[in-house]
Amino acid sequence: MTSMKRLAALGLATLTTTTALSTGFAGAAPLDELVKAAQAEGELTTIALPHDWCGYGELIENFKAKYGLKVNELNPDGGSGDEIEAIKSNKDNKGPQAPDVIDVGLGFGPSSKAEGLVQPYKVATWATIPDSAKDAEGYWYGDYYGVLSFEVNTDIVKDVPTDFADLLKPEYANMVALSGDPRTGNEGIMSIYAAGLSTGAKPGHDAGKAGLDFFAKLNKSGNFVPVGGKANSLAQGTTPIILRWDYLALADRDTLKGNPPVEVVVPESTVLAGVYVQAISAYAPHPNAAKLWMEYLYSDEGQLGWLKGYCHPIRFNDLVKNGKVPQEMLDKLPPAAAYEKASFPTLDEQHGAKEYITTNWDKVVGAEVK
Repeated sequence: MTSMKRLAALGLATLTTTTALSTGFAGAAPLDELVKAAQAEGELTTIALPHDWCGYGELIENFKAKYGLKVNELNPDGGSGDEIEAIKSNKDNKGPQAPDVIDVGLGFGPSSKAEGLVQPYKVATWATIPDSAKDAEGYWYGDYYGVLSFEVNTDIVKDVPTDFADLLKPEYANMVALSGDPRTGNEGIMSIYAAGLSTGAKPGHDAGKAGLDFFAKLNKSGNFVPVGGKANSLAQGTTPIILRWDYLALADRDTLKGNPPVEVVVPESTVLAGVYVQAISAYAPHPNAAKLWMEYLYSDEGQLGWLKGYCHPIRFNDLVKNGKVPQEMLDKLPPAAAYEKASFPTLDEQHGAKEYITTNWDKVVGAEVK
């Protein structure tokens, strides 16, 4: 597999590695000192990290074992909007209800910084994170990315759709689902945006509008299922086709082990890539534990943990260049050819689409996703 070419096609530049701790503004403290400070706090509170998302279950367990910290896990199935709201509503709360860290869609990074909800911190491997995927001051930074795909139960769906336009066909009546509420979850928002791009709409607001129109047609035709699709609902036949990040769909495929058989399809016309970002709450009750969590996630070990969960870690180029990625991991990833047309929307494009989608879903589509 030509992994480096794949990343080049996705528009991420190869960067040099660094072993030195960052000494700039908001830079990392020596790790042994940070470990002691974090252990004195004793715990970390995360939010919206389902164990089957991007390998987080194993990452959390490994972090606890490595550093002896308790991890409080809030609202595992929440969306990016829920994470931001949790910070806002717990500004004065120093208990386990207040998240220390967030993992949100790219568009939520700059907005949370502008609202003063996050604090800056630069991990030791800061230089190996592409500049296009991080805030220069360290308020937020990309963690992993994937592309939107169709996760299909082929026990039920015999003629597997290959593109968005196919989803409108009568044969897919009562079959097509989003993964969650598109008014708050980044995955749902980006799914609608991708559908809009597939119509030829201009990136940004126009594609957001076209995406809602597309889902209005899906809903009116009876093809749309207003249920948040997950592995269980896919297996039960409630949501036989789910618009899902490829890494989640691939993880579901492995979890279900052929019962039912699952096919993961990267749409032919529109290959939309999405970057998620990490940040530390400005009101974190356990700021040192939060910084240690970031150091763990952006270490080689943490990055490979995400890759094991089929997410491309943001430091992927650096890891491959330095021979850090086991070949068996590379062999489990989808063929590079499916990703050659991948596009990364700009923040302005995402913001334009997100604002329109979240404020007009009820009016245009009128289906409450539960």
